[in-house]
Amino acid sequence: MPTIKREWYPGASYHVTARGNHRNNIFKEKEDFAYYIILIKETVEYYIYDKYEIICYCLMDNHVHIIIKTENKPLGQFIGRISSKYAKYYNKKYNYIGHLFQDRYFSELIESDSQMLETSRYIHLNPVRAKMVEKPQNYEWSTYSMYIGKVKEKLICSDRLLSYFNNKNRELYKTYVESAIIIKV
Repeated sequence: MPTIKREWYPGASYHVTARGNHRNNIFKEKEDFAYYIILIKETVEYYIYDKYEIICYCLMDNHVHIIIKTENKPLGQFIGRISSKYAKYYNKKYNYIGHLFQDRYFSELIESDSQMLETSRYIHLNPVRAKMVEKPQNYEWSTYSMYIGKVKEKLICSDRLLSYFNNKNRELYKTYVESAIIIKV
């Protein structure tokens, strides 16, 4: 069955997810998470003339979430490079045989400002909803702490999301994201 071509146009943004085969973990140690982030950074640099921008990400034990803006080319080469290099690393490190990822990555075209904001909130709250942490800033493998100013920004382009808030106010973004956390009584 042929691969279905994804919709793309210059400037398109996507919510990308990649899940472990059979929902198995794709990250076992801190080193694995760190290496995946290094691959994202290296891939942004490798395709520097194609102008990919990472808006935000969250790496969970068995899947990843990334919001990425494309400019000159579709995201297939970008995500394909990361997935291929990470699978080779993982297979060698853990003597793993077979497919690391469940399928080809999933991507959803982000078509509005509200969808961009809601998707970023969904991504940043993923560790909270999975009951891994109580507060999103406590999760190490997410860009949320960068967005709220607790950790120095690396790799991401936060201006795009923060521009939706008066004076790019990080506290307003924090309020927006955390307003979706259900408080237990």
